[in-house]
Amino acid sequence: MNWNPGDIVRVTQRTGEYITEVLEIHDSKLLVKVLAVTKYPTQGDLHSSYEVEVPLFHQRPALSYMEKFMTPIQGVIRYNGAIPDYKESVRQAMEREMEKLAKMAAWAERCLFELEKMHKEAFTNTK
Repeated sequence: MNWNPGDIVRVTQRTGEYITEVLEIHDSKLLVKVLAVTKYPTQGDLHSSYEVEVPLFHQRPALSYMEKFMTPIQGVIRYNGAIPDYKESVRQAMEREMEKLAKMAAWAERCLFELEKMHKEAFTNTK
């Protein structure tokens, strides 16, 4: 696909996803600037997923409004929708991520409860 300066595109940068504007084309990369956030970056150590006892539990904020970065062309998707207000997009993306994590925590808690119950039934007073 051919990209031009001024095109509005959706890109992933590290673990976040952003609506950006193409500024420059460089061989296999585009220089883009952030206009809005669609997925808030993942927190924690990416090399030790779901581990909390790690030397450094990374806190990753979303990229800033108008922040520029290079992105590989192959991961770029054209964006045709309305561009939301940056601050509102951060709030919504962060709240979606928090809801997802809360659901995962509730699910994990229920799984642990059921496993403990089955463990007790299987291994208590067995001969």
